[in-house]
Amino acid sequence: MSTSLRVTFLGTGTSVGIPVITCECDVCTSEDPRNQRLRASVLLEWQGPQGAARVLVDTSTDFRQQALRAGIKQLDAVLYTHGHADHILGLDELRIFNFVYRKAIPLYADAATAAVLRHVFSYAFDPDAIGVPQLDLQTLADRVSLFGVRIEAIPLGHGRGTVQAFRIGNFAYATDCNSISDEAAARLQGLDVLVLDSLRRKPHRSHFGVQQALAEVDRLQPKRTYLTHLSHDLEHVALEQELPPHVRVAHDQMVIEVPLGDDWRCG
Repeated sequence: MSTSLRVTFLGTGTSVGIPVITCECDVCTSEDPRNQRLRASVLLEWQGPQGAARVLVDTSTDFRQQALRAGIKQLDAVLYTHGHADHILGLDELRIFNFVYRKAIPLYADAATAAVLRHVFSYAFDPDAIGVPQLDLQTLADRVSLFGVRIEAIPLGHGRGTVQAFRIGNFAYATDCNSISDEAAARLQGLDVLVLDSLRRKPHRSHFGVQQALAEVDRLQPKRTYLTHLSHDLEHVALEQELPPHVRVAHDQMVIEVPLGDDWRCG
């Protein structure tokens, strides 16, 4: 029996969120809720051999608000794409899950991101501290088995640094990137759904712009693509009208279902 992956977009905005503080542009003052974007993050859910699995990608600055509005009651693990502030600063909010379920939460991060987490949240890794998040920080491998499915970590370029894209079955999440190597592109073939960074209309030194993102869509040929990590340069309806039918604009609280296929089941 194939496993279905449920993806909830907790946030689809850039590092400053939308609306932007002090800004009165048409997007920041829009009444369309699809233009109101918290910092980028997704919740991944599937049914594994031991029951339902709930895996968070990044603890964004807005994680508390995201968890409340999405009704997140339990988390089984967190995957980190990279160590930038908008993707990690909600980590302290994990401790409520420790208090309720009385167990540590596994975190998966590459070496550079793990070092940032240990530095920024040093108190959380102090064995003598009280009332801090209880975490099991593990070094992210190229492939990891989590709750019955195989997850691939695929490094992409993010300015002068690296960000991890995550592939689960026929779904891949690739935020905060501006280059995809040939090796990474080979690992991103055959996708039903790709979630891809698209910051603004103009090129950026560490993010894809709209045209660059569309060029990668043509290269990778996923069946469907959802653009995320959007700035206030991009109005939801106007952008959707410009895109080809197989490319859509993600928005906060959007939920999609993706069949994973049996090849991605582990145990």
